[in-house]
Amino acid sequence: MQILLKINENFAKLPANYLFAEIDSRVKKFSQQHPEMEILRLGIGDVTRPLPEAVTDAMSKAAQELSHKETFRGYGPENGYLFLRKAISEHDYKQRGIDIEPDEVFISDGAKSDTGSIGDIFSVDNTVAVCDPVYPVYVDTNVMAGRAGNYVKGKGFDKIVYMPCRRENGFMPQIPERHADMIYLCFPNNPTGIGIKKPELKKWVDYALENKAVILYDAAYEAFITETDMPHSIFEIDGAKKCAIEFRSFSKTAGFTGVRCAYTVIPKELQFGSVYLNHLWGRRQSTKMNGVSYPVQRAAEAVFTPEGQAGIKENIACYHENARIIREGLSKAGFETYGGINSPYVWMKVPDGFTSWEFFDSLLSKAGVVGTPGSGFGPCGEGYFRLTAFNTKENTLKAVQRITDTFAK
Repeated sequence: MQILLKINENFAKLPANYLFAEIDSRVKKFSQQHPEMEILRLGIGDVTRPLPEAVTDAMSKAAQELSHKETFRGYGPENGYLFLRKAISEHDYKQRGIDIEPDEVFISDGAKSDTGSIGDIFSVDNTVAVCDPVYPVYVDTNVMAGRAGNYVKGKGFDKIVYMPCRRENGFMPQIPERHADMIYLCFPNNPTGIGIKKPELKKWVDYALENKAVILYDAAYEAFITETDMPHSIFEIDGAKKCAIEFRSFSKTAGFTGVRCAYTVIPKELQFGSVYLNHLWGRRQSTKMNGVSYPVQRAAEAVFTPEGQAGIKENIACYHENARIIREGLSKAGFETYGGINSPYVWMKVPDGFTSWEFFDSLLSKAGVVGTPGSGFGPCGEGYFRLTAFNTKENTLKAVQRITDTFAK
């Protein structure tokens, strides 16, 4: 009798395409059919400004070291070179009064990888809570792992606790009535662009401590915070080191989307029973990856030099200006917009009579502008649309003009 190979059937529960792969597919098809139309991309959050010279110089120097016997390196530490973990500990935490040590920092190739893989160290029996709308990776990777249950049209997966983020509650998640073990939070938020203030974040830390839950805190956009009363790290909140894991990235902060470098912080005091999560994640990483390349880690280290800081702040200022152009331009034309102040994302309400995907197709065909349909981020994203500030100022101005000319009330 023939024995068939078994596959992970949870993959069959996923949408046919990852959200941004679907967008790319539709744009490519349209471009092939209309090669004469200039496409302005405010959809996928990919940076456009070049890396600071201090960063590329450090990368080049490190690459040259590999061509000499005396300075050649093979495998690096799975958790990252100490020079980079020390720089992160000092600059991103200790300078803010947060006691995070280098051995609590784990270097990786991206926050997407880490937020998607962190579930490896948790049981599939745990209940997951996510904001709605939400970065799709949080949901999709838990579907793959078997924590999500079955999909119910218009409602999402029946084992996931969705925390609605609507205009009526300021797009802020509320403490769920149903118990959650693993709580994904992202601030400043992707996709809504909304930031969180310390008193609100403290409510989540208090909940996690009381309910023995873990907060999986995605701070990939913390460098875009402009308001002084917003925390850049969840570890600014008392007690968070006993209940939270933080993810950060060089992708948007320093323009590393194509270079790939990020890190996850797991405090050594974070434990459940007799199990320390810092140790579990270190064990997972040493088994499943061989670290980020030496030249890339030297480039990341250079981000923290005075020259590197000046360069990335200049780039972020340009993206902030683009966000302002989008937010103010659309608002003046009568569109309802949110975010774009502490974030590179502007969350807009689609015109009446459109679903999110209908607006995507109409915007592409009539104006040649690409955004991201809100329904791709979850049921509560329906009726909204995400635009990114990651383009040139010239293209951003043209895109806003095209949108307002075509759809303004």
